[in-house]
Amino acid sequence: MYIIIVYDVDVERVSKVNKFLKAFLFWRQNSVFEGDVSISQFERIKSGILDIIDKEVDSVLIYKLPTKKNFNLDVLGIEKNPIERIL
Repeated sequence: MYIIIVYDVDVERVSKVNKFLKAFLFWRQNSVFEGDVSISQFERIKSGILDIIDKEVDSVLIYKLPTKKNFNLDVLGIEKNPIERIL
């Protein structure tokens, strides 16, 4: 599955969430990650995020799609961290 994660967490947890997500996904821009993951990786990501955040204060949105082909991305302005794959 292809996921996009957008988060708004307290400043004291931002670097922890960022570092954790970099182990699984591509960083797109501030507080936005995306990438292909397996079901088990998806479960680890959810569990790991829940271990880091404060559910009473922080917000994390996870968009799930069957594949990356199921959406189009329009970038307005500069693309901070383009995902390019060289085969």
